Amino acid sequence: MKNIKPIHVLLIGAAAQIILVSVLLSFYSAYVSPISTLYIVLIAVVSALLFFGISYFLLKHFIEDRIQTIFRIIDQGSNVQVSKPKIDLNTDIIGKAADESMMWAKERKKEIAKLKEQAAFRREFLGNLAHELKTPVFSIQGYILTLLEGGLEDEKVNRKFLERASFAAERMTEILEDLDQIMNLEVNRVELRMESFDIVKLTKDIINSFEERALEKSVKVRMAKKYEPLYVKADRPKISQVLTNLIANSINYSKINGETVVRFEVVNQSLITEVSDNGIGVAEKDIPRLFERFYRVEQSRNREEGGSGLGLAICKHIIESHKETIGVKSKLGEGSTFSFSLRKSPKSI
Repeated sequence: MKNIKPIHVLLIGAAAQIILVSVLLSFYSAYVSPISTLYIVLIAVVSALLFFGISYFLLKHFIEDRIQTIFRIIDQGSNVQVSKPKIDLNTDIIGKAADESMMWAKERKKEIAKLKEQAAFRREFLGNLAHELKTPVFSIQGYILTLLEGGLEDEKVNRKFLERASFAAERMTEILEDLDQIMNLEVNRVELRMESFDIVKLTKDIINSFEERALEKSVKVRMAKKYEPLYVKADRPKISQVLTNLIANSINYSKINGETVVRFEVVNQSLITEVSDNGIGVAEKDIPRLFERFYRVEQSRNREEGGSGLGLAICKHIIESHKETIGVKSKLGEGSTFSFSLRKSPKSI
């Protein structure tokens, strides 16, 4: 019965009609008035044909009406593209409609799950954003109130508090600028200025810029070996931002007397850049969320180190806007390795 089609039902009904009419006419011929066998067969066949034709018309319109209703419901408020089947009683039209409905139901479940996930992410993001902005705003407010309540006349206090208020304002500006940048990256409003450049030289310049900070943290930042020039085709300022963010993170989360190492590896037509450290590392459960906006592995430490909490998210969007990939491998207490790929420039071949 599973593979039966509507036409089969009509044919079975017509056959039953022939048998039933033939039996009734045979009884009538035997007990009431004689009828020839030819007439009995002819009447039975004609009645079966009439039954088949009328039933075909009624059944087709009945199924068509129900099927069209189902597809109108599916079409309303759905992006799922389902083809409205042609009503043909020779095919399993009801089974096909059931399959289309199941597919629609599965897609709707996926959409609902995605909307719930987006709603949860939005709530978390807004909460994190409010938390990030609240800290510098409260700091500025506290310093200004102290100055207004008499600290402005105290030369030992006024300059120090103004400098702290300025630092808090700069932090708030940094958060807003990074947020604006990541929003532009997400909606593809940032144009990439592709050029060929030596990423080895760029990395050396960035490492040199961190010399003072690395000394303060007792961290050694170096390249894995002496590299010949390696050219890539990319947006130089944005790749510089990626390397700066990754090296800064590596220094921030290194142990005392730790080490940050940058290495390059050519794989086919791509250049893989790795930034490794032997720092505090990241727990396995946190790795999938490292590139989320404002996601914090260690709330207290991250805030002490400053930063907008958007650095890794920006790195991810920059690399993906180049149609490349970025990833991380980490083990708690042993360190982390961030890596990203870029397309080699013809000059490096």
